[in-house]
Amino acid sequence: MLTEYVRAGMRRASYEILADGTFYGEIPDFQGVYANTESLEACRDELQEVLEGWIILGLSLGHSLPVVDGIILSAELEAA
Repeated sequence: MLTEYVRAGMRRASYEILADGTFYGEIPDFQGVYANTESLEACRDELQEVLEGWIILGLSLGHSLPVVDGIILSAELEAA
């Protein structure tokens, strides 16, 4: 379920090239999940790492995480 959630979140990611030539990526509805790197591939990789850390922190703090493509991820479900 966690892998599906990460994949679904990453499908929502948007990327742009900034004026300095670096790539910026973010995932709407995932506050604070963003990356800024020298290449698109590195930006995708870093964005996924940030998302995974954000999910772990959110679950450990008992936060409600966004529902993505019908996938509900919560601390209660992970503990079961």
